[in-house]
Amino acid sequence: MDHSAALLPVYDFSFALNSDYLKKIIPLLTQHQIAANPVNYAIFYDYVTELNPSLTSAVNQLLSRNISFDHETSLELYGNFISNASLRSFDNINQQIHKVIRQATDAINDTCHKAEQTNDSFQKKSAILENTPEIATTQSILQEIIQETKSLAATSQAMQIQLNKANVEMEQLRAELAQVRQIAVTDGLTGLLNRRAFDQTLSEIIEQPGKATTCLSLLDIDHFKRVNDTYGHTIGDNVIKFVATLMKKHAEDHHHVARYGGEELAIIMPNTPKQKAIEIAENIRLEMEKSRLKRKTDNLTLGRITISVGIAELLANDDPESFVTRADTALYQAKETGRNKVMH
Repeated sequence: MDHSAALLPVYDFSFALNSDYLKKIIPLLTQHQIAANPVNYAIFYDYVTELNPSLTSAVNQLLSRNISFDHETSLELYGNFISNASLRSFDNINQQIHKVIRQATDAINDTCHKAEQTNDSFQKKSAILENTPEIATTQSILQEIIQETKSLAATSQAMQIQLNKANVEMEQLRAELAQVRQIAVTDGLTGLLNRRAFDQTLSEIIEQPGKATTCLSLLDIDHFKRVNDTYGHTIGDNVIKFVATLMKKHAEDHHHVARYGGEELAIIMPNTPKQKAIEIAENIRLEMEKSRLKRKTDNLTLGRITISVGIAELLANDDPESFVTRADTALYQAKETGRNKVMH
């Protein structure tokens, strides 16, 4: 695999979460007699996180048909669903952009060449007209000039049509690029920012000079494993989506709401005092506590599902890692002291 052409995935969830994934990955590899090499580990890392539905579907199909994970199969999965999917989209659009530019350039060059030829011809004919008194000859030369002028006008019109077409195609390509860019930073399940976008946004905010008060909230669904084990992963996904909806509802317009990993979600809150961040977190927590989610198939109530929240305020010497660590420590304290609370 050409690693130089790959978009590297981000694998930096919390230590506890990675440990949990490890306990799931190794038995899966052993059960299906799959080599525990880095490529296969990356595939099954994404598989157990359930953050990559397309990969999950592809792996399930292979497992159900007892297809072996040989070198080519593993690399194809890795390339299609982990590292190069976005890159291919960008390459395809890039090729189309070059095609449009080349066509427009050819049209412009043709018109310029035609204009140069016409100009040379006009100069020669002007010289002839100045030295030719015969009317018949003059009329013939004028007729040639008229024809050449019409030909140049037709070439210019063709160029304008090509440029108009190129402009339309470029607008379409710009829209496609915007869509690809949006997909690249969006979590497929919740529609929130994904982990890659979270990391980038947090770094950009921290690097801003003279930054105002910034807070970070990390939210975790309490006893989420119990929800998955009791009702299944589909219901678990719906619970995550519901919490994401509450976060978007209560967060302010200039906040950045993201899925940090698994059932852990986050809100980056620039220009937000700590007390305001606590108020927002409490509003989300209270509404979640009061909610009584039901299973659509039979209206079975899932019972009370709660969240725990940790909040940190950005300090002058913080980097992204230290900032997240303090929010994560506050979240840990919330869970260790009874859950369903906001700690800061």
